[in-house]
Amino acid sequence: MAWTSPTAQLIDPRFSAVARAFEALYRKPRDGGGALAVYLHGEPVLDVWSGFADVHSGRPWRSDTMAMSFSTTKGVTSTLVHRLVARGVLDVDEPVATYWPAFAARDKHDLLVADVMTHRSGLHRVRGIAEASGDLLDHRRMADVLAGRRPEDTRGVPAYHAMTYGYLIAAIVEGATGRPFEAVLADEVRRPLGLDGLYISAPVDQHQRIAPFFETIAPFGMSLSAVGHWVKKVDRFRPFVDALLPHGFDEMMNSPAMWQATIPAANGMFTARSLARMYGALANGGVMDGEEFLPHDVLQEAGRVRTKDRDRVLGFRMRWRLGYHQAFTADRRNQPRMAFGHYGLGGSGAFADPETGLAMAFVTNKLGRGSTPVADFRLPRLAAVALAAVRTP
Repeated sequence: MAWTSPTAQLIDPRFSAVARAFEALYRKPRDGGGALAVYLHGEPVLDVWSGFADVHSGRPWRSDTMAMSFSTTKGVTSTLVHRLVARGVLDVDEPVATYWPAFAARDKHDLLVADVMTHRSGLHRVRGIAEASGDLLDHRRMADVLAGRRPEDTRGVPAYHAMTYGYLIAAIVEGATGRPFEAVLADEVRRPLGLDGLYISAPVDQHQRIAPFFETIAPFGMSLSAVGHWVKKVDRFRPFVDALLPHGFDEMMNSPAMWQATIPAANGMFTARSLARMYGALANGGVMDGEEFLPHDVLQEAGRVRTKDRDRVLGFRMRWRLGYHQAFTADRRNQPRMAFGHYGLGGSGAFADPETGLAMAFVTNKLGRGSTPVADFRLPRLAAVALAAVRTP
């Protein structure tokens, strides 16, 4: 029987404390809105939403509302890659140039797909390589620029490819399949799992479901360009600025042009429900509804830590897997040792914990205070409550 998207909220009694903690986030209009979904052993146990999808018009958040989720997108993109690996279309231990010959230029002939997926290709820089801010919306043009560049001195060590990850992976996927990235995403992830809220390049007929942001990313109303100009004066922050603060990105966040672009590192439009269902399969041995989504061996490799070194862009250890990072909670005493996923700027994120069978996803249009490139503390706090619920006898 085909899976259908429910319209009623779901709260398993075991997760009522998680639902209460989520609801407390959206008590006032200025809190915006959001959604939270949890799967346990392949079954939905929490599916809630609250607040406003559009603060200015008063449009409420609904069951099918989507939000742009920034780097949470990388987890979806990476899952697509693992599906292609499972079918023998891609091999992460092959050179990128096997699938994208132009990439071999400038001494990159021996860089592997795995190097890109663990942020060790030396191509973290996006700031300054686009001639105009609109170039960021053209993934093929950006891929051509990256193919013609020589790796930075971060080659071989982790340096978060905040934006370039998407352009590089899209070019690899399109080269290996001969098809547009979004079409491959539909066939490999969205349709097999019956997802109605998972897009990287949202078609126009889905735009009415998107919850626009009502705040700026940068503090005090500044632009990312202005922040980058000042922060870059400190040498140790230069890699951070080069990777994470491209000119003009913040000015396009709420534009249909951004929503329709293919930026598989940053502009995914998701419902929490669809994200949680995808990660629910990864937390459940690669199986959803009795059907294999990812074989055991591919899933094991996807979740295996490839580097524990300090990330040169982010400044701390990310324990990078193939496209995922270590998932974490706000409770130091209750951390999921095997959990992996991807969190995003502004607060969104999702992860799978194979040890407990828990999968969790959170999306929002409220950019959190103290946001970092890997979310703020809303999801980690909710995750701590959820993990405690799972581990309580």
